[in-house]
Amino acid sequence: MNDLSFFLPCAAGVEEFLAQEVHALTGRAGQDLLSLRGGVRVRAGWRDGLKLNLHSRLAQRVLVELAHAPYRNENDLYAIASGVAWEIWFTPKQTFKIETTAQHSPLQSLNFATLRIKDAIADRFRAKANGVRPSIETQWPDCRVFAHLTTDTCTLYIDTSGEPLFKRGWRQDKGDAPLKETLAAAMLAASGWWNPETGEVSGQPLYDPCCGSGTIAIEAAQIASGIAAGSLRRFGFEKLLPFQAHVWSAIRQEAKDAEAPVAGDGAPAVFGSDVSHRMVDFAQRNAERAGVARAVEFRGGDALQRMPPVEGGGVIMLNPPYGERIAVGGVAGAGGGGRPGARETAQSSEGDGSDFFPQLAAHWKKNYAGWTAWVLTPDLKLPRQMRLKESRRVPMWNGPIECRLFRFDMVAGSARR
Repeated sequence: MNDLSFFLPCAAGVEEFLAQEVHALTGRAGQDLLSLRGGVRVRAGWRDGLKLNLHSRLAQRVLVELAHAPYRNENDLYAIASGVAWEIWFTPKQTFKIETTAQHSPLQSLNFATLRIKDAIADRFRAKANGVRPSIETQWPDCRVFAHLTTDTCTLYIDTSGEPLFKRGWRQDKGDAPLKETLAAAMLAASGWWNPETGEVSGQPLYDPCCGSGTIAIEAAQIASGIAAGSLRRFGFEKLLPFQAHVWSAIRQEAKDAEAPVAGDGAPAVFGSDVSHRMVDFAQRNAERAGVARAVEFRGGDALQRMPPVEGGGVIMLNPPYGERIAVGGVAGAGGGGRPGARETAQSSEGDGSDFFPQLAAHWKKNYAGWTAWVLTPDLKLPRQMRLKESRRVPMWNGPIECRLFRFDMVAGSARR
């Protein structure tokens, strides 16, 4: 278990940041650490895999590669899966689930491909365990197997994460379309506020004026407090045979000892606000669960009216509402369903929402001189709509939605009417 090949999938556009984070957590580099499209591959030990699950803020999962071979048909998939020593990972008394993805696979049915892999696993257990085989469980399996098919190769993985890693365990109160925690962390990395290789933060105040249930602000406050991303949750590896409770306990204790204590009289450096007081209540409760209630400050208020939370400049970071989700009258979500990826909050206090972004830019230029704003949006024409010139644009994907993280440097003045 000291020479495993891990694959950590991530959102497109995040690969280089994830590679930096994995290097910091494992010390691996060179051919042992490769940045690929859609993720990072690292050769490391089992203990490193546990640390990656606990600490990674950018990975979606931590998968162990068990087989990689060419195939032409479903019988080849059966042969590949039959050659994997599944019995060293889980027992015939446990349940499992197979998830298959494909890119340009010549096979006509992924369901049939999945069935053949399942048959191979079951038949191997029957042969090894006197006819006993594990059962399929699609909802809450003990073990998750992932199969990925390209035009001519099949890769089989066993999952060590269980639930996706963006599920940190603290966000129990949320709106309709919250930003994933992994993407919030990617925004913090891309802006330079957080360095995933060193773990350091810039020291600048951070403010999300459209905070919703608090994802960006809470993620930033946890990073600044040194709290491990997965400190509140359970993981899939806890049900796998290589798991040793005393090893895991030591890793968790190391993480706990590394947390930075929050001084009782220390002023927060992370701020959030939202026009919906319901969302502010959600954010505050989430911050309590995340252990950062004293490191972040949430308040109600319209983004078009809120003044800077501190003097001297800082970083504005937001995934703003857009489309029909910019509600009239400042009522969160009143504008209807919105298009895919729309936010859970609304910020426009008057009008039909079409003037929100020009008004926001004018408000920033008048009141936030010296601040740097980072805005994640699928609208590639947003700078023109805001009548601002971006100084950087970082491609980033929010699930299937192609977005840009725009940087705007605020200078004194007013937007052109």
